[in-house]
Amino acid sequence: MDVTHLAAVDSTRAARVLSQVRSARLAGRPAPVAPRPVIERSWERMMRSGVDPEHDVRADPLSREEVQRRRETTVLRHVLPVLREGLLAAADVAHHIMVVADEDGRVLWREGSAPVLRKADGLGFELGADWREDVVGTNGLGTPAVVRRPVQVFASEHFVRSQAGWTCAGAPLTDPRDGRLLGVVDVSGPLETMHPATLSWVGSVARLAEARLREMHTESLERLRSVAAPVLARLGGRALVVDRDGWTAAVSGMPYVRRVALPKSLSAGPRWLPALGLCSVEPLAGGWLLRVAEDEPGARGPARIVLDLRQARRWSVEVIGGAGSWARELSPRHAELLYLLAVHRSGRSASGLAGDVFGDPARTVTVRAEMSRVRRYLGAFLEHRPYRFAEAAEVEVLLPEDPRDLLPHSTAPAVSRRRRPAAAP
Repeated sequence: MDVTHLAAVDSTRAARVLSQVRSARLAGRPAPVAPRPVIERSWERMMRSGVDPEHDVRADPLSREEVQRRRETTVLRHVLPVLREGLLAAADVAHHIMVVADEDGRVLWREGSAPVLRKADGLGFELGADWREDVVGTNGLGTPAVVRRPVQVFASEHFVRSQAGWTCAGAPLTDPRDGRLLGVVDVSGPLETMHPATLSWVGSVARLAEARLREMHTESLERLRSVAAPVLARLGGRALVVDRDGWTAAVSGMPYVRRVALPKSLSAGPRWLPALGLCSVEPLAGGWLLRVAEDEPGARGPARIVLDLRQARRWSVEVIGGAGSWARELSPRHAELLYLLAVHRSGRSASGLAGDVFGDPARTVTVRAEMSRVRRYLGAFLEHRPYRFAEAAEVEVLLPEDPRDLLPHSTAPAVSRRRRPAAAP
């Protein structure tokens, strides 16, 4: 039975069915119908993490000053007009509210129907509130952040009983340059306002917001390129100009690279950078001038690589070596690929990785494109034909305590197999 479409016809009956499903699953009994897979997996995470399904837990909301500080520093402020234009007018008419949370699950904006906003206050759905999935259960803000795709949560699909009177549809907002999670946009309202098309509507507006971020990135690189041109014209040797996040605006005396992995705190002076080696770093308006040292040693020596997959939304890779250390947050796809290479230290071919990730060995073009992006920041420590970590590198993988929490967004067959807990002896 498609509960989503049933809810559009008879929301009362759909809510009753979902309440029966939720009660049966929590009691360990067979349910009258199976919950949707995305909801069932979320419920399983909630039961493992100990979220109380009968009592909501509300963390202290952020202060008004902290909410304002986060509004002023998040890039989400740049796409708020796109979200408002695409969602607010219809949401208000349909008795919904639009909610925008940052990557930490904190509510930064809340707009729409005044009566619904008052109801949301009673639920703790307020500015500065923490709506991460592992804090308040399955919901339209926290769950899309974990699975990294749009999710609709209707009635008792919410894990915590107090939220069962709501319908929510949320979509993650990601950085179009590297897939990093920026936040989530959600449209929520009372049960009777549910419509099956809401999810695709919210997802489409989220993609428009990401397209706006992509345009802004292109415009900022064009401005930096105009600054870089006269500077590079006076220099000899290898040099490039990048923005504050390492995206390349211009190069001189060397092949173009799309992005350079920069330390989180970069300052002027001699610095060792992955894929470039020893560089002289100089500030420019809006970015950095990187001059590559011509006497760089050919070998960088052994390194320790730490792949941290413990947190559901904060996967990262850190390289620790004698020449310097640096860390990088990973996109969902890159987290999958590096995990699989860490598991298969002898290496995987492009077709092997395609089978691991997509279940289709023929999708080698996609794999090669992604691995090309990975090698831009791990090039010194990755080999190819087959793809593998360099033999001299010590690789450590930090995993969640429960194997079922490994890369919860991933549908890769090889990752799904690794999530299964070991059989009892």
